[in-house]
Amino acid sequence: MQFLIQWSWLIPMYGLVGALLALPWATRLIRRTGPRPAMYINVLMTALASLHGLLLMQAIWNTGTQVVSFEWLSVAGLNLSASLDLSAVNLIFLELTVGLSLLAQVFAMGYLEKDWALARFFALMGFFEGAISGVILSSSLFSSYFLLEMLTLSTYLIVGFWYAQPLVITAARDAFLTKRVGDVLLFMGLIALSTYAGSLRFDDLYNWVKNAEITPLAATLTGLALIAGPTGKCAQFPLHLWLDEAMEGPSPASILRNSVVVTCGAYVLIKLQPVVVISPITLDVLIAIGAITAVGASFVSLAQIDFKRTFSYSTSAYIGLVFIAVGTEWPGVAFMLLFTHALGKALIFMSVGSIIYSTNNQDLTELGGLWSRMPATTIAYLTGSLGLTGILPFGCFWAFCLGIEFLWQEHPLLVGVFLLVNFVTVLNLVRVYRLVFLGQPQPKTHRTPEVGWLMAVPMVTLSTIVLLVPGIMWRMALLPPLAYFNLAAIAVLVGSGVLGLAVGWYLPLNRAWSRSSMMWLRVLQDWLGNDFYTEKLYEGTVVRLVSRLSALSNWLDRYVIDGAVNFVGAASLLSGEGLKYSASGRSQNYILTIMLGVGLVALMTTWKMW
Repeated sequence: MQFLIQWSWLIPMYGLVGALLALPWATRLIRRTGPRPAMYINVLMTALASLHGLLLMQAIWNTGTQVVSFEWLSVAGLNLSASLDLSAVNLIFLELTVGLSLLAQVFAMGYLEKDWALARFFALMGFFEGAISGVILSSSLFSSYFLLEMLTLSTYLIVGFWYAQPLVITAARDAFLTKRVGDVLLFMGLIALSTYAGSLRFDDLYNWVKNAEITPLAATLTGLALIAGPTGKCAQFPLHLWLDEAMEGPSPASILRNSVVVTCGAYVLIKLQPVVVISPITLDVLIAIGAITAVGASFVSLAQIDFKRTFSYSTSAYIGLVFIAVGTEWPGVAFMLLFTHALGKALIFMSVGSIIYSTNNQDLTELGGLWSRMPATTIAYLTGSLGLTGILPFGCFWAFCLGIEFLWQEHPLLVGVFLLVNFVTVLNLVRVYRLVFLGQPQPKTHRTPEVGWLMAVPMVTLSTIVLLVPGIMWRMALLPPLAYFNLAAIAVLVGSGVLGLAVGWYLPLNRAWSRSSMMWLRVLQDWLGNDFYTEKLYEGTVVRLVSRLSALSNWLDRYVIDGAVNFVGAASLLSGEGLKYSASGRSQNYILTIMLGVGLVALMTTWKMW
């Protein structure tokens, strides 16, 4: 066990080593063997990371939390070291992320089997996995920030995987720049926190908070900067537009982006929760961001007809609930929401990827009648739906129930947000199920065989895990005793799910999806379908302001700065050209000029003495 603990630093390295070993195939230095060896190498490395993490979790479960430090530079009194926080919670989430990454990579082996850039995709997945594992295990905010930057870069590269398509390039650029906004603000908060606390280790920060001497204004500004990074990573308002655009990437990457990436960003926020409590305003802002995103994204998902985009907005809504839990200082609810949502949403996106693979289509209005043609995919979708909603006794039910129970007395409005998200999520899942799996086959779904075993095995495996989640949480003592739960909270939660199921089942659906003839309904459709016109709002405000400032900066650079430099150059040139005609060749004239110059300088330097 001690051997596993001492070598725990290998867990983030497995993915990075796999990425490096895949480079000869990704850069096409090796062509004779094809790209498959790179795929096998990365799957093997991910399996080793998962096995190592599982054994390490068993060891830590028996021995307790440990911190493993590695000193990598000690010179002239400067000591730099890296450390890993090996706690049970960290290792649970590590195993969750690495396990989902392994299943997604096996899924990708079938989904991208004919893609010419298969090796490049798996190399990027290894880089991606290494960054996420490091963020989860890191015991320092500085190293977490560094690894989050790696995660931002890997997101940009994976979203832009099919870079020959203009829309893909736009999506990758927007995802990168949107996250950079939050990352820059997080870096500012990191510097300020380092100045105030003198350390960026999470344990040191937790001790500093107890007796922190900081003004309310500084605490508020630092807290707002610290939550900006997770806000961008988790696609929360107002930095939420990148996630639906990122769905232009391959479906295996979408599986991880909607389950693991947002979980990683929210996990950093949970680690920072004991620090941001120094600013009550920051906690209120967290609640506001989470509530706005949860409600808004839930309704926007109802108006989407793109298969992947409708569930990407649902992801933002669920992470909004996590923000509410952190803002109300209930990190246990946030942990449970992240865990159960990641499993259910990954399974949903696996079923979505299977349908896209078989039909080459992700438009809900052009699908239908798939339940009899793709039974394994249908069962996976239904299982993921059960695990994603507040339906007794599946995973998210317990997370929702605990959240409602804790907020029941002090924050009744936030209880309404939880119930509304559950209602709309069930309604949306039923809507998609009716459009895609029920009804008569459409022209593009007449010939849709079930996917091969490389894609079916991960779906079946994850379906089994989702069904076993309640038992797993009970065995790991993550659930309180049954007597603790409020029957009224359980009743309203179940009622919201039943109501969503009824409305979704009996709601008239127009497969042609024509716009309504009623003005108010047409306006509502456009409003929700365009995400409340948030993008146009940004174009008219932030983008226009930046464009104007850029134009002003360009004018100043061209006509003021360059003009002054050009004026000096032209004056030097003209004066030199003029002085050349004064060269007469008479030494007495030169001596007279020198004497006059020296005398003038002497007069100027001694003027004040007189």
